[in-house]
Amino acid sequence: MGDRHRDGCDNNSVLNKTMKIVHIAPHCDDSGNGVVNVSVDLACLQAKSGHDVVFASPGGSFDQLLASCRVLHAQLPSVYHVTTLWKLCSLLIAIRPDIVHAHTVPGAVLAYLIRRWFSFRLITSIHNGPLIRAMLMAFGDLVIAVSDASASEMRRRGLPARKLRVVRNGPLGSPRRKASKDRPASRLRRPSIVTIAGLFSYKGIADLIEAFSLIAARQPAATLYIIGDGAERRKFERQAAKAGFADRIIFCGFVREPSAYLAEADLFVLASHREGFGLVLAEAREAGCAIVASNVGGIPEALDGGAAGVSVPPRQPGILAQVMLDLLHNDEQRQVWRSRAAENLEWLNVQRVSLETLAVYRESLSGREAGSETAPL
Repeated sequence: MGDRHRDGCDNNSVLNKTMKIVHIAPHCDDSGNGVVNVSVDLACLQAKSGHDVVFASPGGSFDQLLASCRVLHAQLPSVYHVTTLWKLCSLLIAIRPDIVHAHTVPGAVLAYLIRRWFSFRLITSIHNGPLIRAMLMAFGDLVIAVSDASASEMRRRGLPARKLRVVRNGPLGSPRRKASKDRPASRLRRPSIVTIAGLFSYKGIADLIEAFSLIAARQPAATLYIIGDGAERRKFERQAAKAGFADRIIFCGFVREPSAYLAEADLFVLASHREGFGLVLAEAREAGCAIVASNVGGIPEALDGGAAGVSVPPRQPGILAQVMLDLLHNDEQRQVWRSRAAENLEWLNVQRVSLETLAVYRESLSGREAGSETAPL
């Protein structure tokens, strides 16, 4: 990576200069992890924009994609400990980055611990909603929230508003899609209800299974397709078996490219209890799905304030069941919601996310060049 002058820069040179950027991510495996998907998208688009970009992680199947986008992958240990701190420090000595963008709490803490020996600006991202541990992201000079809802919650928890910036997610047009070729082996049974989510309790999978059980007798041909994997899969499979409709609740596992499922879905449902934004909602909208989703976190923002999908309260399988049943019984209303979902998609493009993130970087660098100190927590 080429050396550049750091001293004597005015604000215009900060705005126009090529940056050295390091992303710290949990891994770079194509496994449906939203944090990884966002960070890989950013790294690829920033490199294509002419910046010098390094992706620091334990590795994964996106290695080739990163290389094709001229992103250097720097291997970090898979477990964060003193070895990771040493390797990250060695990496930063070699690169001397302008920006370190940490996408996880451990990455943010490690970067903060060693930043006193460097001149980089630390940017952190809160991807998964305002969990208590997310407050450690305040170590960043600026903190990116992926929705207004997440930013508001972080302010309520005490994160200074001066540090917060909102860059809403947008996966459409992602470079990741070019390498994905998975397709379902056969057409879906109709009517079909599809969800794509990690198999964890906070994703509302148990609520969706219960809601499906409530409508299954009245919709004897309906089938629920659960796309995704996670640590609680066996628990949900046992719940489905006990419900008495296990042959109509299909656990598909992780699917790299679920667009064919979305294209055939009669309903797409996301029953999360919390959600920073919900990348999959943008993909469901692009596919023209009739969407039902819980009104938590950034989900209403992903659905244009409710204009692009039907909102339901979280943790209320009875209400969810009634909404699904009403839509399955009403072809005309489903078509209305399909049309609404497919409108106003431009802002969900990944290019917009990259440009807004670069603007956050430049804002932080402008503060440094003007002589500002790192804001206290």
